[in-house]
Amino acid sequence: MTRFLLALVLTASLAGCGFHLRNKLMLPADTAAVKVVSTAPYSELAKLLRRGLQSSGAQIAESDDTAKAAQLQVLSERWGDLPIAIDAQGRAQEYSLRYAVIFKFLREDGSELVPQQVIELSRDYVSPPTDATGTTTEREILADELRREMSASIMRRIDSVVRAEMEGRIPAKPATPDSLPVEPAVQPPAAPATPIPGH
Repeated sequence: MTRFLLALVLTASLAGCGFHLRNKLMLPADTAAVKVVSTAPYSELAKLLRRGLQSSGAQIAESDDTAKAAQLQVLSERWGDLPIAIDAQGRAQEYSLRYAVIFKFLREDGSELVPQQVIELSRDYVSPPTDATGTTTEREILADELRREMSASIMRRIDSVVRAEMEGRIPAKPATPDSLPVEPAVQPPAAPATPIPGH
């Protein structure tokens, strides 16, 4: 009985803090592999995305792989600290840490599955002017949390677009010129013969 109550309390607390069990990521059926491409060579976000895609069942293509693959492109990562409170001496003591990422997801043929878009997240933290070390540590912890949340948010966006396409709520993959039906050429009507003077 005690174990049952403990499990019930734990489930309620997880639901209350916004935690949800993650379903397997939905990708188009013809997706052989996914390559994560980032403008930052050692991007921690790119590593998290690779792990997240792999744990969701996607096959990951290496960056130097020349075979055709879908691409999750991280086009930009930006960080900013916005002062939101000051002390009696006019020194900033509370900040909002902001993290914005621009990304898009391309199919293997280069067409867009998820168009270029921006996700922005933020967290507030206290920064006493006399405790720079403690502030740095708290900011680093928040930055790691924001990266993990950003990775999950990007994957949710991809999943929602794919599911919407499968359910017909958004147009499916546009036809390429090679896949369009070829219609027979229509010959213009012949012009009437013009009489030549003197004949």
